[in-house]
Amino acid sequence: MTTNHYIRGVKTNGWMPFEKRVWQRNYYDHIIRNEADLIRIQTYIHNNPSSWQKDQLHPQIPSKW
Repeated sequence: MTTNHYIRGVKTNGWMPFEKRVWQRNYYDHIIRNEADLIRIQTYIHNNPSSWQKDQLHPQIPSKW
């Protein structure tokens, strides 16, 4: 459903098309079992956008793959 919404947005709203895959093939599921887990995950989510500029898969950084 989300992918279809995205495709409609590209076609009708001028959204930027995604060149490869929209969704990550594998992912990591984790059940939050305690307060320390919750805080660690919240910190990761909060800091993650700033890490994208350093990521080797960032489209404007030559990939090491």
